[in-house]
Amino acid sequence: MAALAGKVAVVAGATRGAGRGIARALGEAGATVYCTGRSVRGAPSDKNRSETIDETAELVTAAGGRGIAVRVDHTEREQVRLLFERVAAEQGRLDILVNDLTGDGYAEAWGTPFAERSLDLGLKLLRTGVETHIINAYYALPLLIKTGGGLIIEMTDGIDVREVRAGAFYYSLEKSFVIRLALGLAEELREHNIAVVALSPGFMRSEEVLDHFGVREENWRDAVAQDRHFGYSETPLYVGRAVVALATDGEVMKKSGQALLSGRLAREYGFTDADGTQPVWLY
Repeated sequence: MAALAGKVAVVAGATRGAGRGIARALGEAGATVYCTGRSVRGAPSDKNRSETIDETAELVTAAGGRGIAVRVDHTEREQVRLLFERVAAEQGRLDILVNDLTGDGYAEAWGTPFAERSLDLGLKLLRTGVETHIINAYYALPLLIKTGGGLIIEMTDGIDVREVRAGAFYYSLEKSFVIRLALGLAEELREHNIAVVALSPGFMRSEEVLDHFGVREENWRDAVAQDRHFGYSETPLYVGRAVVALATDGEVMKKSGQALLSGRLAREYGFTDADGTQPVWLY
């Protein structure tokens, strides 16, 4: 029997990247996965990329789970409230919430000093990358508590709140906020048997990263000549399998309140990336 058969997950930000990899891995484990985001077939988000939550849901089902695509703008409280009302009505439970919503505009402004960065765009990054996580947790909690426990994953980049990246003031702030959010919620929710962790992939070969290097997954190693660190990169499925490992760990409450790294969890739990390797990114 699949390890997560009968379990229900919401992956917020499942259109591409880590969110898609996590949704797919949960599908491999037999879960029902609500895949949310703004990009659907025929109506892409303002990022104007080809990936959609419809495709992600199909990947979940093909992997052995049940994928359900739901278009949600997670900055809109009413849409988020209706999402979790729907999950409650259709499933009667929620076991896993994954917040994988990165702030809008971080890539376009990478390398721009704080004083030269648009204040409006900087605050928008925090609104879309931090407030959305808080809104999701707020509306998901009643159902998680009713279920009798569960797991909240706060996706971040890096595991040290002290990390500062030159020319990425708002991005660094966003990721630190997310880690602190996980730590704070972990303390509040311990009595409800709900584990909360921050989780970071290493150098991840997302669709956007592959495009940046001008390669595909099939020939990704060709990009190592451009950046030697790319040799230690991982697919989005790797961090997805980290989520599954945590969700199936009967003692996951011991990790609640921690910031965790996909590669280190792979060595602890024994899972591998899609190609059978166990890359570890050293922060």
